[in-house]
Order: sequence, then C-alpha cells, then structure tokens
Amino acid sequence: MSLVLYKALAGLLIFITSLVSVIYPLRVHTHPTHHRLLEMGDALASGIFLGAALFHMLPEATMAFTSALGEIHYPLAELFCAAGFLLLLLFERISNRSNAHDGIALPYVIALIIIIHSLIEGAALGVNTILETASIIFLAIIVHKGSESFALAITLNRSKLNRYHVWSLVGVFALMTPLGIAMGTILTLFLQNQTSQLLTAGFNAFAAGTFLYMSTLHHINHHHRVHDSEGIIEFFVFLAGLSVMALLALWA
Repeated sequence: MSLVLYKALAGLLIFITSLVSVIYPLRVHTHPTHHRLLEMGDALASGIFLGAALFHMLPEATMAFTSALGEIHYPLAELFCAAGFLLLLLFERISNRSNAHDGIALPYVIALIIIIHSLIEGAALGVNTILETASIIFLAIIVHKGSESFALAITLNRSKLNRYHVWSLVGVFALMTPLGIAMGTILTLFLQNQTSQLLTAGFNAFAAGTFLYMSTLHHINHHHRVHDSEGIIEFFVFLAGLSVMALLALWA
C-alpha cells in the first residue's frame, strides 16, 4: 500500500469515527455527567497521545531539524512544541472566560479548540513521509477521536444552539482532521526535500505540544469521577496507553 493511499484511508476512517461517535448523544439528547467507559477510553487515548508526543514526534522533529539545518544549538523542536501547548492553553482560558461571562459563546469556543487541534493533528499525519511514524500518529488520533467527538456532542447538546448550528459544528469538526491530512500530504509532495523536512519537523513538534496539552491539562480539567478509586484505575489505563507508545519506540 502506498503512503498516500494509507493517508487517504486513515482520513476516511477518522471522518467516519467522528460522525458515528456523535450520533447517539445528538439524537437522544442525553446529558450525562459521568460515563465511566468513556472516561477510561479517554484515559487510554491520553496515554497514547502523551507517548506519541514524547517518544516519537518530538524526537523525530529534533532529528529532522538537525538533518535539514545541520548541528544547531537552539532547541527549535522544543520551541514549536511549547507554541502548540500554549496555543491550546490560550483557547482553554478563553473558553473558561466565556463560561463565566457568556454561556452562548461557550460551545463555539470549545468547538474552536477541538477543531484547531483536529486540523493540526491531521497536518502532522499528512506531512510525515515515513509509514511507521504516520501509523503511530494515526493510532493516537483514532483512539482519541471517539471520546473527543462524544464530548463535543454532549457540550453542544447542553447549549442553546439550534440543531442546524449543532450539526454544522459537528460537520466542520469531522472534516478538519481529513483536511489537515490532505493539506500536509499535498505540501510534502510539491516541496523540495529540505523545505519538506523543515515542514515535517515543525508540524511534528507543534502537534506534539497540542498532544501534550490534550493528554495532561485538558485531560485533568475535563474528567468527572464519582469515586476516588476510579482515579487509580484511570491512572493505570493512562499508563497502559503510554507504555504501548514506549514499546513501539523500540521498533519505529
């Protein structure tokens, strides 16, 4: 299978997962405050996100910058990573401010955070020219996409938005990761080798920062536990996801 075909299939699977995951909460208008299976699934996905960022994307971004620019003494990969982390932190702060002052704006801000993250993660998959790395990023995305879609649907259900606006936001969200994959793939096909390396390095490092944010602060701020014991179970599920990525780093 060619890498371009693999990315096309990955985009299609992510798109289908995004839509399927919102059907139940949007159709039955459910308003759960706690969903244990969803919480555990999100913990696993967050561990995979953290491992993908630390064990794969950030080290590969560092190597790509070195390959394209030679020995550099400035931590460019870490700079891009910090920028990705801070961007989502900024939007999260805007979301909290909207929650306090304007409940109508809140669903739009939350949707914007998730949409931007989806576009970035798709671009990170698209610009990668190595099948193993693209597969690791795809795994991190697809595992997290279901719980992310479900959470977005619950937030939109609780808002005062009409059904047209809700489904419009869901549609844009579902398209963002495939669009990012397409954009990244097209850019790498037409750019020169050094430029392509720099683009891949920059997107990998920037996306690693967003992955770090989603797996740490976002994960902590958006989980609801009924019992303290669930926090321990959730931690080991999180650790399992992280361990999978650590083991994959031995071969990828």
